[in-house]
Amino acid sequence: MAMFILLGAVGVLLIYGISLYNNLVQVKNAVAKAWANIDVLLKQRHDELPKLVEVCRQYKQFEQATLQKVIEARSQVHAAGERQDITALGKAEGVLRSGLAGIFAVAEAYPELKADQNFMQLQNRISALEDGIADRREFYNESVNINNVQIAMFPASLIARRYGFVEKPLLAFSETEVADVDMKKLFE
Repeated sequence: MAMFILLGAVGVLLIYGISLYNNLVQVKNAVAKAWANIDVLLKQRHDELPKLVEVCRQYKQFEQATLQKVIEARSQVHAAGERQDITALGKAEGVLRSGLAGIFAVAEAYPELKADQNFMQLQNRISALEDGIADRREFYNESVNINNVQIAMFPASLIARRYGFVEKPLLAFSETEVADVDMKKLFE
Protein backbone atom coordinates (compact mmCIF):
# COMPACT_ATOMS: atom_id res chain seq x y z
CA MET A 1 0.00 0.00 0.00
CA ALA A 2 2.82 2.42 0.89
CA MET A 3 4.42 1.67 -2.48
CA PHE A 4 1.23 2.73 -4.33
CA ILE A 5 1.05 5.95 -2.31
CA LEU A 6 4.71 6.70 -3.05
CA LEU A 7 4.26 5.96 -6.77
CA GLY A 8 1.11 8.10 -6.81
CA ALA A 9 2.96 11.00 -5.14
CA VAL A 10 5.88 10.68 -7.58
CA GLY A 11 3.40 10.58 -10.48
CA VAL A 12 1.63 13.71 -9.25
CA LEU A 13 4.96 15.52 -8.81
CA LEU A 14 6.09 14.42 -12.28
CA ILE A 15 2.86 15.65 -13.88
CA TYR A 16 3.12 18.92 -11.93
CA GLY A 17 6.75 19.38 -13.07
CA ILE A 18 5.80 18.71 -16.68
CA SER A 19 2.97 21.21 -16.38
CA LEU A 20 5.33 23.87 -14.98
CA TYR A 21 7.85 23.21 -17.75
CA ASN A 22 5.17 23.44 -20.45
CA ASN A 23 3.92 26.70 -18.98
CA LEU A 24 7.46 28.14 -19.09
CA VAL A 25 7.79 27.08 -22.73
CA GLN A 26 4.45 28.71 -23.50
CA VAL A 27 5.37 32.08 -21.98
CA LYS A 28 8.84 31.98 -23.59
CA ASN A 29 7.20 31.48 -26.98
CA ALA A 30 4.70 34.26 -26.27
CA VAL A 31 7.65 36.65 -25.80
CA ALA A 32 9.19 35.46 -29.08
CA LYS A 33 5.87 35.93 -30.87
CA ALA A 34 5.43 39.42 -29.42
CA TRP A 35 8.96 40.33 -30.55
CA ALA A 36 8.26 38.97 -34.05
CA ASN A 37 5.17 41.20 -34.25
CA ILE A 38 7.26 44.27 -33.39
CA ASP A 39 9.99 43.22 -35.80
CA VAL A 40 7.56 43.05 -38.73
CA LEU A 41 6.41 46.62 -38.13
CA LEU A 42 9.96 47.86 -37.58
CA LYS A 43 10.96 46.41 -40.94
CA GLN A 44 7.96 47.98 -42.66
CA ARG A 45 8.82 51.36 -41.17
CA HIS A 46 12.49 50.79 -42.05
CA ASP A 47 11.41 50.42 -45.69
CA GLU A 48 9.20 53.53 -45.65
CA LEU A 49 11.66 55.98 -44.07
CA PRO A 50 14.02 56.27 -47.08
CA LYS A 51 11.02 57.16 -49.23
CA LEU A 52 10.04 59.92 -46.81
CA VAL A 53 13.59 61.27 -46.69
CA GLU A 54 13.80 61.22 -50.50
CA VAL A 55 10.54 63.14 -50.89
CA CYS A 56 11.81 65.75 -48.40
CA ARG A 57 15.17 66.00 -50.19
CA GLN A 58 13.38 67.03 -53.36
CA TYR A 59 12.69 70.31 -51.61
CA LYS A 60 16.19 71.75 -51.71
CA GLN A 61 15.79 74.06 -48.75
CA PHE A 62 14.58 71.29 -46.42
CA GLU A 63 16.78 70.98 -43.36
CA GLN A 64 19.42 68.38 -44.10
CA ALA A 65 20.37 68.01 -40.42
CA THR A 66 16.84 66.83 -39.63
CA LEU A 67 16.97 64.28 -42.45
CA GLN A 68 20.41 63.07 -41.38
CA LYS A 69 19.17 62.55 -37.82
CA VAL A 70 16.38 60.31 -39.10
CA ILE A 71 18.72 58.35 -41.37
CA GLU A 72 21.18 57.70 -38.53
CA ALA A 73 18.42 56.77 -36.08
CA ARG A 74 16.91 54.43 -38.67
CA SER A 75 20.18 52.52 -38.97
CA GLN A 76 20.52 52.36 -35.15
CA VAL A 77 16.99 50.95 -34.82
CA HIS A 78 17.67 48.43 -37.57
CA ALA A 79 20.97 47.29 -36.02
CA ALA A 80 19.44 46.96 -32.54
CA GLY A 81 16.48 45.04 -33.97
CA GLU A 82 18.76 42.64 -35.83
CA ARG A 83 20.73 41.99 -32.62
CA GLN A 84 17.47 41.86 -30.61
CA ASP A 85 19.11 44.30 -28.20
CA ILE A 86 15.97 45.57 -26.51
CA THR A 87 17.76 48.24 -24.45
CA ALA A 88 19.52 49.76 -27.47
CA LEU A 89 16.31 49.50 -29.49
CA GLY A 90 14.39 51.50 -26.89
CA LYS A 91 16.99 54.29 -26.99
CA ALA A 92 17.22 54.31 -30.77
CA GLU A 93 13.44 54.37 -31.06
CA GLY A 94 13.35 57.53 -28.97
CA VAL A 95 15.87 59.23 -31.24
CA LEU A 96 14.01 58.10 -34.36
CA ARG A 97 10.62 59.26 -33.09
CA SER A 98 12.14 62.60 -32.18
CA GLY A 99 13.61 62.89 -35.68
CA LEU A 100 10.29 62.02 -37.30
CA ALA A 101 8.53 64.60 -35.15
CA GLY A 102 11.15 67.08 -36.34
CA ILE A 103 10.51 66.25 -40.00
CA PHE A 104 6.76 66.57 -39.61
CA ALA A 105 7.11 69.83 -37.67
CA VAL A 106 9.58 71.34 -40.14
CA ALA A 107 7.33 70.28 -43.03
CA GLU A 108 4.80 72.79 -41.73
CA ALA A 109 7.09 75.54 -43.05
CA TYR A 110 7.06 74.03 -46.57
CA PRO A 111 3.56 74.37 -48.02
CA GLU A 112 4.58 72.65 -51.27
CA LEU A 113 5.92 69.66 -49.35
CA LYS A 114 2.88 69.52 -47.11
CA ALA A 115 0.68 69.48 -50.21
CA ASP A 116 2.78 66.77 -51.90
CA GLN A 117 0.65 63.62 -52.25
CA ASN A 118 3.61 61.28 -51.74
CA PHE A 119 4.62 63.10 -48.56
CA MET A 120 1.08 62.95 -47.19
CA GLN A 121 0.76 59.22 -47.96
CA LEU A 122 4.13 58.46 -46.38
CA GLN A 123 3.35 60.58 -43.34
CA ASN A 124 0.04 58.74 -42.84
CA ARG A 125 1.67 55.33 -43.42
CA ILE A 126 4.50 56.02 -40.98
CA SER A 127 2.09 57.41 -38.38
CA ALA A 128 -0.02 54.24 -38.68
CA LEU A 129 3.10 52.11 -38.30
CA GLU A 130 4.13 54.13 -35.23
CA ASP A 131 0.73 53.45 -33.65
CA GLY A 132 1.07 49.75 -34.47
CA ILE A 133 4.55 49.61 -32.96
CA ALA A 134 3.30 51.28 -29.77
CA ASP A 135 0.49 48.72 -29.50
CA ARG A 136 2.84 45.81 -30.12
CA ARG A 137 5.34 47.21 -27.62
CA GLU A 138 2.68 47.13 -24.96
CA PHE A 139 1.88 43.50 -25.82
CA TYR A 140 5.60 42.61 -25.84
CA ASN A 141 6.17 44.17 -22.42
CA GLU A 142 3.16 42.32 -21.02
CA SER A 143 4.50 39.03 -22.42
CA VAL A 144 7.94 39.76 -20.96
CA ASN A 145 6.40 40.57 -17.60
CA ILE A 146 4.50 37.27 -17.54
CA ASN A 147 7.66 35.42 -18.56
CA ASN A 148 9.77 37.09 -15.88
CA VAL A 149 7.18 36.51 -13.15
CA GLN A 150 6.83 32.83 -14.08
CA ILE A 151 10.60 32.34 -14.01
CA ALA A 152 10.90 34.02 -10.60
CA MET A 153 8.06 32.12 -8.90
CA PHE A 154 8.76 29.05 -6.81
CA PRO A 155 8.79 26.13 -7.75
CA ALA A 156 8.89 27.12 -11.44
CA SER A 157 12.15 28.95 -10.74
CA LEU A 158 13.82 25.58 -10.06
CA ILE A 159 12.77 24.25 -13.44
CA ALA A 160 13.60 27.56 -15.14
CA ARG A 161 17.16 27.54 -13.81
CA ARG A 162 17.65 23.88 -14.64
CA TYR A 163 16.49 24.22 -18.25
CA GLY A 164 17.92 27.64 -19.09
CA PHE A 165 14.81 29.83 -19.10
CA VAL A 166 15.97 33.41 -18.60
CA GLU A 167 14.39 36.77 -17.87
CA LYS A 168 13.90 39.07 -20.82
CA PRO A 169 14.33 42.86 -20.74
CA LEU A 170 11.35 45.15 -21.10
CA LEU A 171 11.30 47.44 -24.11
CA ALA A 172 11.81 50.67 -22.18
CA PHE A 173 11.20 54.14 -23.52
CA SER A 174 13.93 56.71 -23.67
CA GLU A 175 13.73 59.89 -21.63
CA THR A 176 13.02 61.94 -24.74
CA GLU A 177 10.11 59.73 -25.74
CA VAL A 178 8.26 60.02 -22.45
CA ALA A 179 9.02 63.72 -21.92
CA ASP A 180 6.54 66.39 -22.90
CA VAL A 181 7.04 67.71 -26.41
CA ASP A 182 8.58 71.18 -26.45
CA MET A 183 6.60 72.71 -29.32
CA LYS A 184 8.56 75.96 -29.17
CA LYS A 185 11.82 74.07 -29.71
CA LEU A 186 10.36 72.16 -32.67
CA PHE A 187 9.57 75.36 -34.52
CA GLU A 188 12.82 77.21 -33.80
